[in-house]
Amino acid sequence: LQHYFIQSNLRMSQSSGLSATRRGNSLTSLTYPEVNKGPTVVYENTFQLAPKDSQKFPTKKAEDILKNTFLTHLLDAKYNGETCKNLTIQITETVKTQVKAELGSNNRFKIVVLVIIGSNQGQGARVASRCLWYPQYDRFAQYEYHNESLFAVGVVYGVYYE
Repeated sequence: LQHYFIQSNLRMSQSSGLSATRRGNSLTSLTYPEVNKGPTVVYENTFQLAPKDSQKFPTKKAEDILKNTFLTHLLDAKYNGETCKNLTIQITETVKTQVKAELGSNNRFKIVVLVIIGSNQGQGARVASRCLWYPQYDRFAQYEYHNESLFAVGVVYGVYYE
């Protein structure tokens, strides 16, 4: 069976350019031919290491987007594990698209949105995060919402990339 496998690989190498190396009774390596994938695209550096004053992350606007989205989706909502799972995804996507639209197409920020929805049963809850970033350029916005049935915390991170 091994002999047939090696023989078939050698036949494949003659027709497709694939080559096989045999050591003893085992196949040790396969070498694939180079495939021409077209011209290589070369990007030039922009040498822009800091955002322009007009391109700073809009913390207040991101906070307003979080607040409006939470009030729209969670105003009369009751906590249910399955519906809140889908609601979390929906709120996250809505906030992300609205913040990206606010920044415009010529931005250099990575947008990360974190939304947590939990059951409000009189307990205390604390949400914390740690980030490694450059504090002069990277920013975040947060908003908290709670009613009789649930609590929600939303954080939007705007991380500048070069």
